[in-house]
Amino acid sequence: MGWNRFKSKLLVRYILSYLLIFLIPLITVTVIIYYNAIHSLQFEVEQSSINQLDQAKQNIDSRMKELEQIAIQISLDNTLTPYMTNHPYYGKEAIESLNKYVVNSGIIDEVFLYFHNQDVLYSSRGKMAVEVMLDYTYKFPEWDKDSFIYDMSNLKVSSLRPTESIVMKRTRENRVFAYLEPLPVGQSTKYATLMFVIEENTLKSMMESILSNFKGNSYIFDHDGNVLAKASHGQEISPENEKLLSNIELGITKLHFDNVEQSIVSVQSDYNGWNYVTALPSEQFFSRIVQVKAIIILIFAVTTVIGSIFAVLLARKQYYPIKDLLEFAKVNKTTSKEQSRQRYGHTELDQIRETLLSYQTQVDVQEPYARNQYLFTILKHGVPDRVEVQSMLEQFGIYLYDRQLFVILTAWEYKASSEHSIYQWEELSNYLTELGLPEGEATVYGVELTSINKLALIIGMKKREEPKEQVEFIVEHLYALIETRFNMLPTMGVGGIYERPEQLNQSYIEAVSALETRMVNGQGSITYFSSLSQEQEEDYWITKDMLIKLGQSLKQGNAVVAVDTIEAIFADLYGKDISIPLLRCMCYDVLNIILKTASELKLVDAIQQISTASEFDTLEQLEVKLCSLSIYICSQVEDQEETEMQSLTDEVVAYINENFCNYGLSLEGLAEKYRVSVSYLSRTIKENTGVTFSQQMWNLRMEEVKRQLLSSNDPLKDIINRVGYMDVPNFIRKFKKELGYTPGQYRKMYS
Repeated sequence: MGWNRFKSKLLVRYILSYLLIFLIPLITVTVIIYYNAIHSLQFEVEQSSINQLDQAKQNIDSRMKELEQIAIQISLDNTLTPYMTNHPYYGKEAIESLNKYVVNSGIIDEVFLYFHNQDVLYSSRGKMAVEVMLDYTYKFPEWDKDSFIYDMSNLKVSSLRPTESIVMKRTRENRVFAYLEPLPVGQSTKYATLMFVIEENTLKSMMESILSNFKGNSYIFDHDGNVLAKASHGQEISPENEKLLSNIELGITKLHFDNVEQSIVSVQSDYNGWNYVTALPSEQFFSRIVQVKAIIILIFAVTTVIGSIFAVLLARKQYYPIKDLLEFAKVNKTTSKEQSRQRYGHTELDQIRETLLSYQTQVDVQEPYARNQYLFTILKHGVPDRVEVQSMLEQFGIYLYDRQLFVILTAWEYKASSEHSIYQWEELSNYLTELGLPEGEATVYGVELTSINKLALIIGMKKREEPKEQVEFIVEHLYALIETRFNMLPTMGVGGIYERPEQLNQSYIEAVSALETRMVNGQGSITYFSSLSQEQEEDYWITKDMLIKLGQSLKQGNAVVAVDTIEAIFADLYGKDISIPLLRCMCYDVLNIILKTASELKLVDAIQQISTASEFDTLEQLEVKLCSLSIYICSQVEDQEETEMQSLTDEVVAYINENFCNYGLSLEGLAEKYRVSVSYLSRTIKENTGVTFSQQMWNLRMEEVKRQLLSSNDPLKDIINRVGYMDVPNFIRKFKKELGYTPGQYRKMYS
């Protein structure tokens, strides 16, 4: 019941999380799209109004420009001079010319030609007196004969008379405006004036032909703010508000007229300064997006339903791997009531987290072993890939690049009779795992070797032009530190100095070679590999240190160092100017070192191959043969080491299986018995059994207790003591934690 509740609780959390992850962005995006759509449509309507209004402006401007062209043509027309218009015969042609201009224009209702200081007018309908025109044809309410003659005779520039209502031919009323142009155009001296009469409906029709779908009010204002034409589709705007529109800023503006928001669009003519204005109630815009709104809401609803279904399915799909991971971590197995109470309120993720923390603890425990193994591999075999090595070393917190490097191999005689030797060794190796030397500006990285009485130290120090004194200072400082702090008298072999971690295997072989001189120098000595070659019989002979290094690299099974050493020896031989017999003798020295090493290693096959290698005609032939032979010897050494180590591991595991009931059996005791380091022994046991030494001991004792519980009626305490576990209550607690019930309950259930 509790498990199902945990499961449903986590699953509900997943479903709610996925729904929120899905719905929050969906709602946000929908709101953004909705408002963007509204503003986009509003902008589209307003921009469309601007474009249409601009098109109407251009159309009307072009018509007004035609009036200017007509005025120019009339001023140049010979039939429309004062003489021709007053001539009895040619006066008729003048009237026809005026009629032609009216017919060819699309906006002129009538054109009048007035010569200064006369009482008559000429139009397309003929010659008429001024008072007849003002009284019958176009009766302007604010224009009598005297003012008309004065205005027409004194006009110097083009002028516009605002739109006003007039009575035409005494029968109908109409709204027109008069456009006055003095003649001739472009000259200072004027002799006549043209008056173009234009009906408001003409401009209104031109605007409506373009603003066909416009639902609002549109206006044309002259440069003085007077209304020339207006068209209304809907509620009209009051004269006071029209006055505001005449002074409105160009572009798009929002105003409130009678508590109604209006979208105002205004453009201005560059030709005559007229303002073209449209006023659209903003609420009309929202009526156009009802369909868009409905579509958006429908899409949102459908998406929400489908997305929610997918969110639930995805949540369930994501939950199953967690369940599988929980089963893999073995925290979903049947538990006791006590464990269930402890886990109450925890979800599967909490249980997995606890398991991962446990794994992390195990990784932290194993990291020192991995670090030591990696450094040991570098010392033995070098490194193939600098980038990979640098990354791995930095993960372990080891920094060897851009430093001068060398290796110290330290050892002391192991005394089996000393009870504290193994613990002193462990304390020393832990202390030297990583040690900073501020006085020498160097860092020491300790590497445990297979042997219990040897420790390799990788030294990284700041680069110096003359590092010899610095190396001696570091070596003596470490020697004194080990002697005073741990009460040990170490023997040290010091390898050469190198610039790159890839060359540490060279320094290691040199340190091993230097340490072997303790047979001569005695325990507690310090031997530098560089000092091994100081005593030479002749300057031209192969240096002693190179021969020692070659033999030691073969013993260690390090083919890389062995080949590098042979190549260095022969590179030196190629440059020597000596006799052939002496050169052969020097070559036999190299052969003797290889023969001696193969003999010590008991490699019969390698010894037989040396006789073939001794037959050579050139140094190049011998170098190739010796390199090939060295590689073969090193491979045999590695095979022997692997065989010996596997044999040792099998022996240790077998010993544990036979003696796990011994209360005194410990990892330290096994290391002392088989003369290997504790870390190496722990690592090999883990690699071969899959568990640590302590876990292996627990598993063996646990199985033995279970077997005796089912096969005998002996008291539980006696059984637990027989398997080497003296703390009975602690064993019972661990037994119950692992199986979920006590040993007594186990006996009752399965006996």
